[in-house]
Amino acid sequence: MRIGSHSNVKPVTTNISCPRIGQWIYTARPCCFGRFAVGEKIDLSSYVPSEDEEFMNVKQRAYFRAKLNAWRNDILREARETLDNLAEENANHADIADRASSETDRAIELRARDRQRKLISKIDAALQRIDEGTYGYCEETGEPISLKRLDARPIATLSIEAQERHERREKVYRDE
Repeated sequence: MRIGSHSNVKPVTTNISCPRIGQWIYTARPCCFGRFAVGEKIDLSSYVPSEDEEFMNVKQRAYFRAKLNAWRNDILREARETLDNLAEENANHADIADRASSETDRAIELRARDRQRKLISKIDAALQRIDEGTYGYCEETGEPISLKRLDARPIATLSIEAQERHERREKVYRDE
């Protein structure tokens, strides 16, 4: 079955502008049988998600997809820069204190990159949830996560209330 051959789905070519990364983003919305149809052209340069509109409409999904992709690209760029810097700093230091300082800096930088590697997997999971149509909904309650929370933490999987319950349970187990 080809995309759009289902009678209820009519794909339209879509270009979505992402001002943060300065390029066009092609998004897709799920349609029949796991296939994807492309939506309309949306300018995100002045768009801000609002509680007044339908939750996780096409514009909101495009906005969060662009935000997640820009964040992912920034992390990957920083990782490449770190690798380049580590390769350049592969000099032998004659002084033991200089060598120790250099090794400490390298360890801190590698730890930060490891945290960001884990963040990339969370970003990828959020992008997958957008594709599946489950992005923005609390994994625990199924209720919508507030747009302010998603804007501040686009990889959030729990509403504020559910996150607070989770953290209280975690604290109880940690204290025992």
